[in-house]
Amino acid sequence: MTRLNRYDQSASIGLGYGLFTYVAWGFFPLYFHSLAPAGAFEVICHRAIWGLVFSLAALAILPRGFAALKAALSNPQLTVRLAIAGFLIIGNWTSYVYAVLTDRTIDASLGYFINPLITVALGRVFLRERLTRLQGVALALGAGAVLVLAIGLEHFPWLAIVMPTTFAGYSLVKKKIALDVTPVVGLSIETGVVTPIMIAYLVYLCARGETSFHVLTATGSPASSIAAHAALLVGAGAITLVPLLTLAVASRTLSLSLLGLLQYISPVMQLIVATVVFKEVVEPMRWAGSALVWAAIVVLLIDGAIRARQRKRRHG
Repeated sequence: MTRLNRYDQSASIGLGYGLFTYVAWGFFPLYFHSLAPAGAFEVICHRAIWGLVFSLAALAILPRGFAALKAALSNPQLTVRLAIAGFLIIGNWTSYVYAVLTDRTIDASLGYFINPLITVALGRVFLRERLTRLQGVALALGAGAVLVLAIGLEHFPWLAIVMPTTFAGYSLVKKKIALDVTPVVGLSIETGVVTPIMIAYLVYLCARGETSFHVLTATGSPASSIAAHAALLVGAGAITLVPLLTLAVASRTLSLSLLGLLQYISPVMQLIVATVVFKEVVEPMRWAGSALVWAAIVVLLIDGAIRARQRKRRHG
């Protein structure tokens, strides 16, 4: 097999992993919706705790997995950044699950459409990245979308802002340490930092008799339903780990621009799930705000295509 054929094959495999990752994230609303009557923060507690368990299990299987974890923990600066990332991703997870469990999946979808715009803004503010004219237009359209939504919905669309802001902040924190830690080690430290808080909150819920298991027992649910509910909560940790690992594999062979295009699969699927499966109503002003966001995305994609062509010309 020639080098070119091997490259094409690895790129095809990478594309497969990338598609799996974003399609899986697109189906997440269906999974989290099935976790009722658990509240958003109870779900996040289980997601973090079991995410840590599965991460540690993966490290036990991987060659020198725990050695890599020990090396990362011996670096205070790296550990602090991962701790910050852990709290940011918990904020993102909580707002996302809350949106799904309170029938606001459309807000969640809109939030992830807005995410690239906030990422560009953070890059400008914190990394001193220069904005092109088209990126400035995209940001203006994004700001206009938020204004339209706030006026049309008669309330500030905080879920559609908190979700992308926390995720963009998470991406910003991890940008400079991406080559210093593997995804599994990073996730182990991120979830490990917040897990004591998550356990404490579950103990608090248990003491007050307010966990979803108390609710199911009080309503006379059969033992099989309670066991299935427990399995789904444990599975929340697994579905957190698997897409992150497949994304890491895809990142090795796919360009950043292609990965950026693939990320729009998830919010499109979430919007379809919200309107078709959950029967959520989309107000006219929300469509108007969404149209502005989509226009901003198109502008960003055009800008990316132009810059990619310019780089290709420079390098022959």
